[in-house]
Amino acid sequence: MSQGPLMPKATAVWLVENTSLSFEQIADFCKLHPLEVKGIADGEVAAGIKGLDPVSTGQLTREEIDRAQGNPDYRLKMAQAKVQLPEMKRAKKGPRYTPVSRRHDRPNAILWLLRNHPELKDAQIMRLVGTTKTTIQQIRDRTHWNSNALQPIDPVTLGLTSQMDLDFEVQRASKDRPQTDAVEPQGQTLMPAEVSTAPEPEPFPDRTPPRPAREADIDVDSVFAKLKQLKRTDDHDDEE
Repeated sequence: MSQGPLMPKATAVWLVENTSLSFEQIADFCKLHPLEVKGIADGEVAAGIKGLDPVSTGQLTREEIDRAQGNPDYRLKMAQAKVQLPEMKRAKKGPRYTPVSRRHDRPNAILWLLRNHPELKDAQIMRLVGTTKTTIQQIRDRTHWNSNALQPIDPVTLGLTSQMDLDFEVQRASKDRPQTDAVEPQGQTLMPAEVSTAPEPEPFPDRTPPRPAREADIDVDSVFAKLKQLKRTDDHDDEE
């Protein structure tokens, strides 16, 4: 589908007033509906719009109009531009523009982001609120000139960014952050019914080894008698 003229209705007004082209030919060239072109001819549509000459603007040639007027089945074609304009390179997206009336709120928004979303990188904060890396570092280190008066405020509430952009940056930062093991819930928990209703196990037999006899239970006289007997035996052996 070819591109239409820059001001289709104004061009259609001029073609209706200055040519004998059919409504279908004008509608096809201006990318309008034939009934809309008929309404322009009847004065019911585009009232008050001044006609735009497509020949003077270089969108149509006089020869093309004459050819179309002589053949109702012919469709007008846009004139080729004589000068080729260089293709505009897309500029890199810079930091978000912040209105002057909101710039004093940026430190509060930065403090809120640092406290509530520490996973965000400095470049992400810069894109969200349109600040500088130096300002972020000063607020993080509490060396900002107004650190004592700063209060954390949601940048979405302040109108510095949209909730969609904030969620996108947070989700993007969470993907880059290494995953940690899930923390098990602490505190008392209910025991399963199988455990709480199970019968108590029977006690195991006592396999504790017997305790050694206490010193009070030892017969001292028998111990000395044995020692004297051993001594006599040694003396008898020496005499032999």
